Amino acid sequence: MSKLVIDPPRILLAPMEGVMESVMRDMLTRIGGYERCVTEFVRVSSTVLPPKVYYRLCPELKQGGRTAAGTPVYVQLLGSDPVLMAANAAVAAELGAPGIDLNFGCPAKTVNKSRGGATLLRTPKAVYEICAAVRDATPAAIPVTAKVRLGFDSDTRFEEIAEQALLSGIDELTVHARTKVQAYRPPAHWQRLQDIVNPLDIPIIANGEIWTPSDLFDCKEQSGCNAFMLARGALCRPDLARAVHAHCNGDPIEPMTWPEVSQLLIDFFEANGALYQRKYAINPLKQWLVYLQHCYPQAAALFAQVKRIRDPDDMRDALLGATAAMAA
Repeated sequence: MSKLVIDPPRILLAPMEGVMESVMRDMLTRIGGYERCVTEFVRVSSTVLPPKVYYRLCPELKQGGRTAAGTPVYVQLLGSDPVLMAANAAVAAELGAPGIDLNFGCPAKTVNKSRGGATLLRTPKAVYEICAAVRDATPAAIPVTAKVRLGFDSDTRFEEIAEQALLSGIDELTVHARTKVQAYRPPAHWQRLQDIVNPLDIPIIANGEIWTPSDLFDCKEQSGCNAFMLARGALCRPDLARAVHAHCNGDPIEPMTWPEVSQLLIDFFEANGALYQRKYAINPLKQWLVYLQHCYPQAAALFAQVKRIRDPDDMRDALLGATAAMAA
C-alpha cells in the first residue's frame, strides 16, 4: 500500500527573548524541519547600532547568515522610529542578513512603555510607516517580514493592522493569534487569520499554541495557512518540526527519546559554556528543562536535582551522571 503524502507546510522557528539564541537555533535546526529562524530582537531606540551588536545577537552573520545546518537566520528589529529602523535594517543587510523581520508583537511592559513591540498595534498607520521605510531601505533581494498580534487590548482593529502591514510592501506577515493583553494564555484564535484581506496574496504565517503535529494541522484548518511559526512547542519537543514533516510524508512518527534529549542538554550546556563564560550556561539549561518537562517527565526530575546548582562543574557532573544512570 502506498503512503499518503500530504503537502508539507512551511515551518519557521520563532524568536524568543533570552531563549532562542544562537546555540538553541543551531541545535534545533540540526534536528531539522525548519525553513528559517528569526533572532531575538535588536532594540532600536536612538541610534544606528554598530556591527558588534548585530554580531552578538546574530553570530550566524559571520557564516553567511545561516546556522551550521544551512538554515537562514533573519535579523529582527524592534523600534518605533521609521527612519532609525530603516537605517538599522540597512546595516543588518550590509552585514549579510538574509532577511529582516520587524517586531510588533512583543507584550513585555518594559518594551511597550518605550513605544516598542505590541503597543504599536494601537496605531496601525505606524505599523505601515515602519514597514514601508524598512522595505525601501533594504535591498529588493532581501525579504522584509513583520510579526503582529491580533491587537493590543482587543482584536477589533486586527483587519486594519493586517491591511496596513500588507500594503507596506513587506514579503510575509506572521500573526500571533492573540492580543497583547491575552499574552500567551490559551487559546490562540487561529480562525481570525481567515479575516485578513490579502489582495496581493502575501504569505501569512500562523503562530501560537502549536505544541504537537495535530495542533499544527488544526491550526491549518482553522487559519487557512500553510506556514507556521513554532515557539514554546519547539522547546518542549525538540523534534516537533521534523515530526510534522514525517507525518506529511506518511512516515511513522517516533518522538525523540529521553536519552537523545539528555545528550542535547549536555551539548547545549557545553556549547553555551564555550560561547560565553561557563557560569552563564547554567540558567539557560535550567530554563530549557522547564520547557522540556511538558513532554518529558524525566526533565522534571532532573530539574528538581539541578535547580539549586550554581557551579558550572557541578552542573556538568549532574548532567553526565544522569546520562550515565540511564545507560546503566
